[in-house]
Amino acid sequence: MNAYKRIFVIVLDSLGIGAMPDSPRFGDEGVDTLGHILEKMGTLNIPNLRKLGLLNLHRAGNMEGVEKPLGRYMRLGESSNGKDTMTGHWEMMGIKTEKPFKTFTDTGFPPELIRELEKRCGKRVIGNKSASGTEIIEELGEEEISTGAMIVYTSADSVLQICGNEETFDLENLYRCCEIAREITMRDEWRVGRVIARPYVGKKKGEFKRTSNRHDYALKPTGATVLNALKEDGLDVIGVGKINDIFCGEGITETHHSDSSVHGMEQTIEICGKDFHGLCFVNLVDFDALWGHRRNVEGYAKEIEKFDRNLGVLLEKLKEDDLLIVTADHGNDPTYSGTDHTREYVPFVAYAPKMAGGGALENEDTFAVIGASVAENFGVSMPQGTIGSSILNKLI
Repeated sequence: MNAYKRIFVIVLDSLGIGAMPDSPRFGDEGVDTLGHILEKMGTLNIPNLRKLGLLNLHRAGNMEGVEKPLGRYMRLGESSNGKDTMTGHWEMMGIKTEKPFKTFTDTGFPPELIRELEKRCGKRVIGNKSASGTEIIEELGEEEISTGAMIVYTSADSVLQICGNEETFDLENLYRCCEIAREITMRDEWRVGRVIARPYVGKKKGEFKRTSNRHDYALKPTGATVLNALKEDGLDVIGVGKINDIFCGEGITETHHSDSSVHGMEQTIEICGKDFHGLCFVNLVDFDALWGHRRNVEGYAKEIEKFDRNLGVLLEKLKEDDLLIVTADHGNDPTYSGTDHTREYVPFVAYAPKMAGGGALENEDTFAVIGASVAENFGVSMPQGTIGSSILNKLI
């Protein structure tokens, strides 16, 4: 019999909690996403995260933990060679990534790649540099609209992004070009983790606005994950936010696109009100995309507070046989230099209405304890080649 009928895993995208021992190898010495936000802001209005034990796990600023936390908590280290969204999520579900994805932050994409992309898409490429998505649209949007060119850019992540005006580029054509880019960048020398369609609307500078019709074209996981095992055993695997994109639909039985992190939590609350048996896996991307990469401490802090309000609603709706796990996939310290993700420990905070008290757990050196614990709970075998050992007995 399952210890829990339903498990909710919520990933606060980029909410790291301090540098790992190998962080300097990634250029990330002294990073601490949550700690530095708390130090800069002093306090945050996060009563629900606080009562679950997040601040018992990681204290900073003027905030303290609680005497009797409801949840069980620990730090998770990343064993994969990377610090990006795909690497982190894949590891949660059992895949250890040894070969990091390619980045083109300093140089832009090679001329050979750009020529092939232009030839196959039938459009001239403009941009081809590392940039903020909103800034490059302001810079080149009018030229794209007037000439029919195509804005291509990258970031500090392993990503190729294509902007397209929904009125003049056509959304389906934008998606077609991104599919071509995904095929081209499957080559080892150009292997990026994701190709992203970045549609926008507006006719001139000052009016451009990105829409929610973003679409990610990620690489398929390099092997079967816990999600595949759950699906094959007839269990529900519900993805919210970017989860379906991150896993290329592998192992997903139901998917919900989110317009924002607030929307993602609203969807999760709605799903909690339905009857299902299995896993609800949620990615809340705004922490990372809107605030971490833009080094906006205040915006990041407010996003955490927004999450906490909806977390309170979700906690009230959890049933006796539900388990909630709140975690992250990497860091993105908004007080650090540059715009890249940061190599950090991530929080693991678990709560269930029937849990016999909260408190600290022994830290683990891989995110894969999450998937392994989910697998044991539902009585499915970990796929061959996956990593991770279950800690389910510590979550009851």
